[in-house]
Amino acid sequence: MFKFSQKGVSLYLAMMIMGILLAIALGISTIFIGQTKMLKEMGNSVIAFYAADAGIEKSLTQRNDPTPLNGYSETLDNEAGYNLNVLDSTDPDCDADNYCIKSIGSYKETKRAIEITY
Repeated sequence: MFKFSQKGVSLYLAMMIMGILLAIALGISTIFIGQTKMLKEMGNSVIAFYAADAGIEKSLTQRNDPTPLNGYSETLDNEAGYNLNVLDSTDPDCDADNYCIKSIGSYKETKRAIEITY
């Protein structure tokens, strides 16, 4: 029959084990990089949401007649900003009793919006 040589078997096993460990390490690092990117974008989303909330708060300072704030935008200290769209009840796009206010907050490439009617 055949005689197999035992020379080089340990080298082959070491290379196989190293290859498997490398594949596992690369897989785990890919997962961690994706999670890190997602967490960063989630943080940007929260900042954009609170910028939109700041726009709503600004419009409520003129609650009796917020229409002069239509198209108003402001950049905040943290480089986030908001843009206000104010419609009164006579506008066909507004089904509220008085006003429809939409505030779009933005931070970096992320945008979040809040809309109120009253």
